Amino acid sequence: MTKKSKIDHYSDKEALDFHLKGKSGKIEVNSSKPLTTKRDLSLAYSPGVAAPVKEISKNPDAAYDYTSKGNLVAVISNGSAILGLGNLGSLASKPVMEGKAVLFKRFADIDSIDIEVDSSDIDEIINTVKNIGNTFGGINLEDIAAPDCFIIEQKLKEFLDIPIFHDDQHGTAIITTAALINALNISGKKIDEVKVVINGAGASAIACTNLFKSSGVKNENIIMCDRKGVIYKGRGNVDQFKSAHAANTNLRTLEDAIKGADVFLGLSAKDVVSKSMIGSMANNPIIFACANPDPEIKPEDIKEVRSDAIIATGRSDYPNQVNNLIGFPYIFRGALDVRAKEINEEMKVAAAKAIALLARDDVPDEVVAAYGGDRPRYGKEYIIPSTFDPRLISVIPAAVAEAAIKSGVARKKIKNFEDYKDELINRLDPSMSLMQGVNAKVRKNPKRVIFAEGEDKNMLKAAIEFGKNKLGTPILIGTEKRIREQLKEIGLDENHKIQIINSTDKEKREKYVKYLYRKLQRDGLLERDVDRLVRNDRIAWGSSMIASGDADAMVTGNIRHYAASIEKLKKVVSSRPGEEIFGMTMMISKGKTILVADTNVQDFPTPERLVNVSISCVRVAKLFGFDPKVAFLSHSTFGKPVSKNTKHVRDAIELLKSKGVDFDFDGEMQPDVALNPIYQEIYPFSKIVGKANILIMPALHSAAISTKLMKTFGGAKLIGPLLIGLGMPIEVAPLRSSTSDILNLASIAAYSSDVIDYK
Repeated sequence: MTKKSKIDHYSDKEALDFHLKGKSGKIEVNSSKPLTTKRDLSLAYSPGVAAPVKEISKNPDAAYDYTSKGNLVAVISNGSAILGLGNLGSLASKPVMEGKAVLFKRFADIDSIDIEVDSSDIDEIINTVKNIGNTFGGINLEDIAAPDCFIIEQKLKEFLDIPIFHDDQHGTAIITTAALINALNISGKKIDEVKVVINGAGASAIACTNLFKSSGVKNENIIMCDRKGVIYKGRGNVDQFKSAHAANTNLRTLEDAIKGADVFLGLSAKDVVSKSMIGSMANNPIIFACANPDPEIKPEDIKEVRSDAIIATGRSDYPNQVNNLIGFPYIFRGALDVRAKEINEEMKVAAAKAIALLARDDVPDEVVAAYGGDRPRYGKEYIIPSTFDPRLISVIPAAVAEAAIKSGVARKKIKNFEDYKDELINRLDPSMSLMQGVNAKVRKNPKRVIFAEGEDKNMLKAAIEFGKNKLGTPILIGTEKRIREQLKEIGLDENHKIQIINSTDKEKREKYVKYLYRKLQRDGLLERDVDRLVRNDRIAWGSSMIASGDADAMVTGNIRHYAASIEKLKKVVSSRPGEEIFGMTMMISKGKTILVADTNVQDFPTPERLVNVSISCVRVAKLFGFDPKVAFLSHSTFGKPVSKNTKHVRDAIELLKSKGVDFDFDGEMQPDVALNPIYQEIYPFSKIVGKANILIMPALHSAAISTKLMKTFGGAKLIGPLLIGLGMPIEVAPLRSSTSDILNLASIAAYSSDVIDYK
């Protein structure tokens, strides 16, 4: 798990509020079976539960079939090495372990429970885990100090016949080995010839060393160093784990060892490597400076002396981040799916090779979106796949599962690996990470974004976060005194530096009045009417700022009904040429992102409007990296049942066919047909059935009701609604939006101002 670094932009209070809001913590347990009737309860518990109990008593492996064991991982810690914070005790580790459980679910659809063992006694920890081990399909050990972690893992492997995996060791080792494979490939070096220096002798360093050797690095070509220097044969006070890697050498210091080395791996501390040491390495050196939060030597310092170097770090603000998230969820996914007895060296090597090969392939659009519109290509600055690569879920588990079968540790075989990969892909849709891509793009070209209701607490907090995250310059509209009071109320210095503007700025007011009067003088407004409008209406003021070049984008709303904001906007901002103004909501649920329209503007659209909305939705979807598949929804599916209320949808389909568009669409159909792949067998003639990611609703009420229901009772995350077709990059936050919702809309407005031609 990537450690918290100084580049994170949030306060302790915000982090605490995040964990406190709603249900405390980050995880909950949900039923996977319906429990709505008396019969359901009887089947789930007494007397129905007796049947699987008896089957499991006869055949313990049946627990994989009749319980959650096969998709359940325990995340276990005693809190002796929490992140970079040290030994703070088992209970203090719980937020981290819950976080790990969340990542398992988010990235690999693995259910996970955190268990904090309140003991520093190795035997007691081992016995505790051993006694509960049958509950789980796998055990992930986390944040346990060395050398205890080695002993605990090894003993548990002897006692239990399920995967035992210490991620701090093996996760780091697998990702680092993948990076090494590719770095060697790019530099033209052979793994069995390179000289490797490893600085650090903790759990992760020792695991990396072991896997390097398993992958082909010769034992005699590795030198390991700790705080005291080179670990050499005959050195005193070296434990059994370090001594296993003691080198037969006369070298005694890191400075001596690194001379002529092809590879340096640092898992130690900041600033322990100098420019002169880097300069002494062999041609085309491979330098993995992975200390967190600050590397052994900064990449910019390396580049000053070695332009030929291939560099990786543990940080997200440099290329080639060694991030365990690329590994552990998917490794467990593959191990669980074949009911593996362990995660052995063969499986680790297979995972490393799969990760390495994935980085060499052309990246999909989701990765382009995550990189802010840039397409990374295999080379010195892209040797490790992005954490947002949607192929991780299919490639790594399949490689791990295959290695488990071949090495004889799998209880279950996979008959068809192509079918298995399809199953894996269907578990997740990584497009829910699209905001990271939007933000990455915005950071490259920061914008001046107006937060119109600057006195509103959530709007104010969003503006501050916008600036902190280096997305651009936030501009607040509001009275200075009130905003300063609000800053104090939310726990910030009332003198916090932030730009505030209002109608007391006579020069700007006169400028905006002139602009808006020219625009509205033929709509029956006198100049004094426009002056009053600019003085009193934040939307009028903000849109005039954008039109006059004093700002780039705006987010408004939050303190009034959405419709009221739209009406105000329509008075002062025209639509984009050739487009309808409508609302499109991004709905994220169960790992899948769906675009829904029109959710906010047009009451009962005509067939022509439905067509225009669909074309605009496709345009927007492509900007976010989607491969658009459009379903026109109704209460009927392909003519059954026939109704007058479906006619405008069917007419829209025919009209769209006549336009010769370059995207897949179909309808009319019910939402379950559009989204559930099981219907593909019933309607094999349609490319959209079960695969839709854009839903065109037949009317405003159906769109609004369905999205609000999904948010309130279905637990869906909504981004938006996004205001499409407006002639300026302006987004409207629905009434009482959260800080994060407003921040997302501000980022999208900034992004829109950069990628959309509003002329």
